[in-house]
Amino acid sequence: MPRRAPSSVMTALGFPPGVDRLYERLLKQSGRELVSVAQALLRSPEELLADLAPLIEHDVVRLEDSRVFVEDPSATVARLVAEQAGETARVRRRLDALSAAIPFLTAGAARPGPGEVHDVEPIDGEISSGGQPVALIAALIAQSKGDILWLRPDQWRIPREDQMLGVIRELVASGRRSRAIYPVRALHEAPETLRARAEVGEQIRVLPDLPTRMFIIGTTHAVLPEPMGFTDEPRSLVRQQGLVEALTLLFELMWERAAPVPELDRGEARPDLRRFLLQQLASGAQDEQVARTLGISLRTVRRRVADVLTELGADTRFQAGVEAARRGWL
Repeated sequence: MPRRAPSSVMTALGFPPGVDRLYERLLKQSGRELVSVAQALLRSPEELLADLAPLIEHDVVRLEDSRVFVEDPSATVARLVAEQAGETARVRRRLDALSAAIPFLTAGAARPGPGEVHDVEPIDGEISSGGQPVALIAALIAQSKGDILWLRPDQWRIPREDQMLGVIRELVASGRRSRAIYPVRALHEAPETLRARAEVGEQIRVLPDLPTRMFIIGTTHAVLPEPMGFTDEPRSLVRQQGLVEALTLLFELMWERAAPVPELDRGEARPDLRRFLLQQLASGAQDEQVARTLGISLRTVRRRVADVLTELGADTRFQAGVEAARRGWL
């Protein structure tokens, strides 16, 4: 049976004809007391509230201080369209995320068929848990050559940090380098840890945020959580040359983007946050998110934003981003 064509704005929005007729009568009563509106429509207040339930549910009708307020049709359409657009966008993002997961489902089960590849060997490495991480790292360092590279998003909270400091001291004393990237918030949350690392010779840079923990030993080993992230174990110990080289390349790209903290050489941990602030603003981050990422208060963020706008002679954040890019600050 063909669907009946809408006869009004409200029926087009999905409301039944009975509610549509009630809405048309209510428009003239907007702003009046509920009792008066009920009398005008020949209903008791209780009956009227029951009839209004679908409209109240969708915020077309509001009750405030015993008065009935009715939204006009254009405002209702605009609001419901905006709500539907928002819901559609959320559904689209969710579908995109689910679609992105599909290749992993198929790839996880994919295997070469007989005769498709030759000389198959297992990847050199293993996944493990437990043990003594500091002793393991110290042994790996002692048996290797080259720089030690770290992504340290949160390890300053780990109790064994003092033990690791001794390992780094011996490493640097032997003529090797330790290079570490920290999130900016570590400068505020753990300045003593960063200062201690700098004092034993570790080279430190910072980024607004880091995607995972990671530890690379020379050109031979890489250690990272399985899966990537911030868990202490299980951990992947990788010796496969191509994978170690790829992870080293990732670190070097991040090192180039990261900012040095020369203030640590003077016993301080307070770099100019302007660059990071501009990066966050350019990415569209709100003040609350910027405060969490940089580890500073919301009040400080807003003061710094105002200072940057003034310094750049900009009236808006967009103008500030354009001017900062023109000056080469980003």
